Amino acid sequence: MPEQIAPGLWRWAARHPEWHPGEFGSEVAGFAVKAGDETILIDPLLPPDPEPVLDLIGSTVKASLQILITVPYHVRSSEEIRRRFRKDADTTIWGHPACRKRLDKQAGFKDVRPGAELPAGVTAHAIGKPRRHEMPLHLPSHKALVFGDAVAEQGGKLRVWSDERVDDRVARFYRERFNPTLKPLLELDFDRVLVTHGEPVLEGGREALARSLRAKPWYHRP
Repeated sequence: MPEQIAPGLWRWAARHPEWHPGEFGSEVAGFAVKAGDETILIDPLLPPDPEPVLDLIGSTVKASLQILITVPYHVRSSEEIRRRFRKDADTTIWGHPACRKRLDKQAGFKDVRPGAELPAGVTAHAIGKPRRHEMPLHLPSHKALVFGDAVAEQGGKLRVWSDERVDDRVARFYRERFNPTLKPLLELDFDRVLVTHGEPVLEGGREALARSLRAKPWYHRP
């Protein structure tokens, strides 16, 4: 069942399409946001019983439904949701151009460029050196910052998630090259950090993110 974690902000979890139960990351989160007349979904993955999530979407949508993707891997249920609601609302999927390779059809998809303003004043931000396809999203309406895979919550802390086992070389890469590309995010106006892997940070998010950037990266793969 979707859980309202703040006024106009809901979170639900569904089983990861590839990872097995019992492992970290075996469930991934999606988010729904109500910002004025806009209903926004972020990285939506429908669970096996999708009706509670679909009912939530239907109860919040007026004329516009915007589906935002943080990282191409998270396209997931976007097209299914668009097919369901496009007759009732102006429904668009937004994401990095690399998302196109994961879509069955290009109709209803728009490319996102870093810094461009999206519906409800949302902005997408470039990270990585070299630049990643992932773009964290800033939601000014809810003072929230959303990460796809770059940052996760584990053990009650935000952690920068390494895609390699952490040795001296990897730790130096994150310290000297990757984490500095996340530091500009600390200048945004946010208090919440929403992650698709792990629990959301609903207060003190800027400080939690700053601590994660000072710490060693964290590694986990099934």
